[in-house]
Amino acid sequence: MFKSFTRRRIVAAIFVCAFAFSSILAQGVKQKVRFARGSSSTTISGAVIRGERDRYYVGAKQGQKMSVKITSLEDNAVFQIFLPGEQEALSGAGEEDDAMNWSGELPDDAEYVIVVGGTRGNASYKLTVSIK
Repeated sequence: MFKSFTRRRIVAAIFVCAFAFSSILAQGVKQKVRFARGSSSTTISGAVIRGERDRYYVGAKQGQKMSVKITSLEDNAVFQIFLPGEQEALSGAGEEDDAMNWSGELPDDAEYVIVVGGTRGNASYKLTVSIK
């Protein structure tokens, strides 16, 4: 009985470790958005696997206007825009909004986080970010 109990604990530990390792690998891209010299917009091409989220970090000042647009072949890529810490989303670009197009005035000097994910399956996308 002791051997059976120990064997189950070892198997359970292996599954927990495998799940944790796969979660670490499935985090997606983390990248700072950079604009070419003299430009105020850029387009990034990417792809997310189902369940992953890509994160793009954009530094901007209070009062600047930011526009974000995402396109995907199957219209299945969306984004959210968060203040640092990903606790508070910008109005119209939150978890339930499934935003594909957003523009507005930024409320704070901050490094905003644009989180890209798929609504169904894998999603290839083009993300355009503009700050003026």
